[in-house]
Amino acid sequence: MAERFMAPPAAGIPALHIAGLNVFYGRSHALQGVDLTLQGGVLSVVGRNGMGKTTMCKAVMGLVPIAAGSIRLFGEEIAGRAPAEIARLGVGYVPQGRRLWRSLTVDEHLRLMQRGKRGAWTPERIYEVFPRLAERRNNGGAQLSGGEQQMLAISRALLLNPRLLIMDEPTEGLAPVIVAHVEEMLVRLAEQGDVAILVIEQNIGVATQMSDPVAIMVNGRINRVIASATLAGDRDLQQRLLGVGRHGHDETDAAGAGGAPAGVSATAAPQQAAGPMRVYLSNPTIPTRWSQPVPAARIEAQARTISRPTLATLDGRPVGDVRPLAATTGAEPYVVVAGTLDTKGEELRFIRDLIRAEGLRTRLVDISTSGRSAGGDVTPQEIALAHPRGSAGISSGDRGTAVAAMTEAFKAWLPRQQGVLGVISAGGSGATAMVTPAMQELLVGLPKLMISTMASGDVRAYVGAADIAMLNAVTDVQGINQVSRLVLGNGARAMAAMAKARLADLRRETPRRREQAEKPLVGLTMFGVTTPCVQQVAKLVEAEWEPLVFHATGTGGRSMEKLVDSGLVGAVIDVSTTEICDMMMGGILPATEDRFGAIIRTRIPYVGSVGALDMVNFAAPETMPERYRGRKTYPHNPQITLMRTTPEENARMGRWIGERLNEMEGPVRFLIPELGVSALDAAGQPFHDPAADSALFLALEQTVRTTTNRQLIRMPLHINDPAFAAALVQHFRALHAGRRRERAGVGRG
Repeated sequence: MAERFMAPPAAGIPALHIAGLNVFYGRSHALQGVDLTLQGGVLSVVGRNGMGKTTMCKAVMGLVPIAAGSIRLFGEEIAGRAPAEIARLGVGYVPQGRRLWRSLTVDEHLRLMQRGKRGAWTPERIYEVFPRLAERRNNGGAQLSGGEQQMLAISRALLLNPRLLIMDEPTEGLAPVIVAHVEEMLVRLAEQGDVAILVIEQNIGVATQMSDPVAIMVNGRINRVIASATLAGDRDLQQRLLGVGRHGHDETDAAGAGGAPAGVSATAAPQQAAGPMRVYLSNPTIPTRWSQPVPAARIEAQARTISRPTLATLDGRPVGDVRPLAATTGAEPYVVVAGTLDTKGEELRFIRDLIRAEGLRTRLVDISTSGRSAGGDVTPQEIALAHPRGSAGISSGDRGTAVAAMTEAFKAWLPRQQGVLGVISAGGSGATAMVTPAMQELLVGLPKLMISTMASGDVRAYVGAADIAMLNAVTDVQGINQVSRLVLGNGARAMAAMAKARLADLRRETPRRREQAEKPLVGLTMFGVTTPCVQQVAKLVEAEWEPLVFHATGTGGRSMEKLVDSGLVGAVIDVSTTEICDMMMGGILPATEDRFGAIIRTRIPYVGSVGALDMVNFAAPETMPERYRGRKTYPHNPQITLMRTTPEENARMGRWIGERLNEMEGPVRFLIPELGVSALDAAGQPFHDPAADSALFLALEQTVRTTTNRQLIRMPLHINDPAFAAALVQHFRALHAGRRRERAGVGRG
């Protein structure tokens, strides 16, 4: 979010000075001696419904007659003048409700407002500031979303090139992500110095983020002007002045008597305490004149916690941008409970409470896109700011687009956080699709648990190459009942146990342990039919390397390459490249087109082979595609059917692999076992087919551009022969001998 703009100290002529302003509606005394000064920048005025905020705006604009008082615009008296004259003097007004013409297009609205001499604000500049309006320039006012209508209402006022912009409830009825965009836009306008802005707000969080200090209106008077941090962090003050749990007239003026007079900067606020700050919204739903007082319990339930610092201090000292969440909690580790609180709030809070009961800290993260305030520790607005294209990327008004953008934002936000012990979520297909991409970005070993209605099906898209635990919700994640209480409870306690174990490991880790030399990691790929080879390789290297064996089931290869990309794994012996068969022939355990991509990107030494390239994996026999009927198959088990590859298919695979090997700039040793590529491809076994194997080997030789650095090595051995495993390790050691000497030298230094 943009840094909050603070009005400069009282010096020179103020943009707006109101003194002793009184307004009556018949016998009702609406404004009772209002005193307020806006020196410049942004000033927010907050208060309950019926306190006189809108009447004050209308009085400034000349829309209601005043009984007494003075209104000065940059020193010039404007009280009693006609609204048109006040507008010409440089006052722009964005009324509550926006009030657009339904039949006029966006462009027609803007052209209508641009009259006479052109100033700094033109339709072209409007389209630059609000690119969304440029996209919708030919749409009518009734065809715009709430956020787009607010942008147009603001733009309409800006085209008058005002010196003072008055905005009445600019965020009313807008989704949180759009609210964040409006906040950011208003603050940036003020920072440019062209216009002073008076904002009328009921949302305390919005008001305190946009300006410092904030004026509070109670019963037709400016009760006090107060530091934003003080107001945001003092619940009792909010209750007394803004009617949370009691009426505004219960507050006496004694408390404010000793405070700073209206329009004059108050004493600097005390230093804001470290840690999260609770913010209570007095009207969680849009109120009317007939609204009843909101119960305090509801206010408490829907309160939110600001887990980032205030964006500017009272004396104008700038502070940093949005910090990682852990930075505001004293770096004490915590568990993230994430999800859509607008629809799954009860269930996620149930999980949170159980984890807290185990003695762990938690952070409740809201990734809702509906616009309803749900009271998370981290709000959707904060998550939206992590989006690569900024918070405006989520302000589309289209649900599908907003969900996709929030998914991307959470994926960017979560890995930046420090002190996370684990991440847990619960939901249906939507929440699962939103949360798991972010989980996939986290380090292997960090606990990740998704309680989902999708967990009993194909979860490859959700788990990817990460170590995400999926727990079937059994029933829909909707309310706490006898079944969901058990399932959610099991998930919460499992996460608590994993988080406790991780915390214990972190606390046991001593400097001595960190200094101890650990074996480097080597990734090995294995399939059932190449198991003897991989087991022998692992045994041969384990004295110097720690082998990590990945099951080549599609995700296995991706997992290994993800660790290579991360730098955790710096060496591979890629025995089983069988996933390429499924990728090219439509099997159920495919690689992606990025197979070998991590090796290419990192340029690490590569030792590989053609393990299990003789087979494509399908489910039960009846699930095989019609085009493969009649092919040679082998029932691996009742759920898996293997199909033998043909010479033509092997030639295609050889060419594809060869091209990828050519892209590798690091040293390459690719070993070919001439007597068979799997346990089923041996003399007397079902898939033994020398012609098919020869087609594979020939295509590799014809495609790979061999050099001293990139070599194909044919060996008259079967892949599971001990001598072939020994050859793999021999070439591996030769490629890494120099690298290990370098590491040893660094360690001694």
